[in-house]
Amino acid sequence: MRAPSANQPPPRVGIDEFSTNTGLVDGVRRYGAGWAAGALAAVGRLVGSAEFQENALLANTHVPELRALDRYGERRDEVEYHPAYHRVLGDAVAHGAHTSAWADPRPGAHVARAAAFMLFAQVEPGHACPVSMTHAAVPALAREPAVARVWLPRLYGTGYEPRLMPAADKPGALMGMAMTERQGGSDVRANTTAAVDAGGGTALITGHKWFCSAPMSDAFLVLAQEPAGPSCFLVPRVLDDGSLNPFRLVRLKAKLGNRSNASAEVEFEDTLGWRVGEAGRGVRAIIGMVHETRLDCVLGSAAGMRQGVVEAVWHARHRRAFGRLLADQPAMASVLADLALEAEAATWLGLRLAAADDGARPAPAGGAAPVGGGDPDLRGQGPARGGAGPHLGDVDGVREQSFARIATAVAKFWVCQRGPAHAAEALECLGGNGYTEDFPLAMRYREQPVMAIWEGSGNVVALDVLRALERDPDSAEALADELEQQRGVDPVLDAQLGRALSLMSDAAREPGEADAWARRLAEELALALQGALLVANAPSYVAEAFIAARLGEKRTLGYGSLPDTARTEEILARV
Repeated sequence: MRAPSANQPPPRVGIDEFSTNTGLVDGVRRYGAGWAAGALAAVGRLVGSAEFQENALLANTHVPELRALDRYGERRDEVEYHPAYHRVLGDAVAHGAHTSAWADPRPGAHVARAAAFMLFAQVEPGHACPVSMTHAAVPALAREPAVARVWLPRLYGTGYEPRLMPAADKPGALMGMAMTERQGGSDVRANTTAAVDAGGGTALITGHKWFCSAPMSDAFLVLAQEPAGPSCFLVPRVLDDGSLNPFRLVRLKAKLGNRSNASAEVEFEDTLGWRVGEAGRGVRAIIGMVHETRLDCVLGSAAGMRQGVVEAVWHARHRRAFGRLLADQPAMASVLADLALEAEAATWLGLRLAAADDGARPAPAGGAAPVGGGDPDLRGQGPARGGAGPHLGDVDGVREQSFARIATAVAKFWVCQRGPAHAAEALECLGGNGYTEDFPLAMRYREQPVMAIWEGSGNVVALDVLRALERDPDSAEALADELEQQRGVDPVLDAQLGRALSLMSDAAREPGEADAWARRLAEELALALQGALLVANAPSYVAEAFIAARLGEKRTLGYGSLPDTARTEEILARV
């Protein structure tokens, strides 16, 4: 029997990933979701268990496989996943990481759901795609009461059944989407998929989609052209009579990352869909969905940063080199603390945006009592049910909506852009181990870029910041109000606020000239907002180190160049 290897860290398992994440715990409490702490700690223990981590590894090692035909050559059009993927996804659904905020609206509900989503995505990110889309589909479906009455109770279910069968017979349902086409990409108005009215709010859809996310979902939001323009449709995989809706899987995408989750090219031929929203106003119908999925990209990137930090710190606290622990060596401590600052700033920004959802969004129509049961989740853990009205003091819900309109685009641009480099630096802290598939950071390194691409790559989202200024002037005022609350606290932050607000004013005044520097505007606004949130909420040693490293005259956007004044030991103790 071989003796245990010397100087190797033990497995990082058996940890409550919620309760040990001080920034997340503080943010949940700050934004009105303290009532969910018990349920979130249960999720933290689950995702930190050896069993869950093994399932995450298996789901990413044994990737989905397309079964286009059965043994007799008949169309099957199914994707087979490893059972571990189904276990991970079932756990997330059981704990309300998909639709708990809508199913049981209350102050802090969106923040609680965001925290649960981050905890699951921290360990296994691929399943977060259908979880996110199911959450995000709710405001879109709520625009069509007849569709909402049927489908929202299904989406609110906390049971998971992976087989192809009528959604009405399942303990819960999941949503995917199919928007982009090969000739258009983000320009969905260039789509050629066509819909022919079939009466009763339905249409028959024919065409293709270049990307269909989570193709084994129970239903999809699909854009198709009608005479009035692109319309949005809900397309079930299986109809209520048990027959398969025509839904041909052409191939699965061979993706760089996000391997546990399938993405497919699909074809429709007289495929039945239910119109959501007005004919020809499909893009407008899905705006609410895009907002929510972009927010989940921010949350997913922050979750990935958290995984990178804790794995790197764990390694450094157990690995010795040149006579002492890596974590005690100043160069390594500076890198680790800098990674921790980035992760905490991303976490606070994501939770602030989730809090804006709590303050701005009414409970959607069609909300019947949740179906399903299972393990304790984010429902029934706090005050009696009620409307999800504003809860941040006397902040007006309309102002929160305007703030979220621009701040979500700002955060999507910046946090998701920072994710890949953060993953690379965290991986490097593990040395050769980090570059192997036996450790989770190789998976994370592949995973982080998808958050920057999905729901709008950098240019698309940066330009959407400009569109927000043009189409919703109140958004600029709401964001400025948020930033000005911290004016006078720190002179370096004040200078950053001045730069960001001046650029935003220039962009609003000269929109035709701003396209060329839209990315700079998004970056400056994001850094200002992160600095302001840390000053308002985090310990002073966290806020001061972040401001000095990211906003000061000697700022650097690389990792490990913290100023001498940074209290690295206290920052790492917070990790």
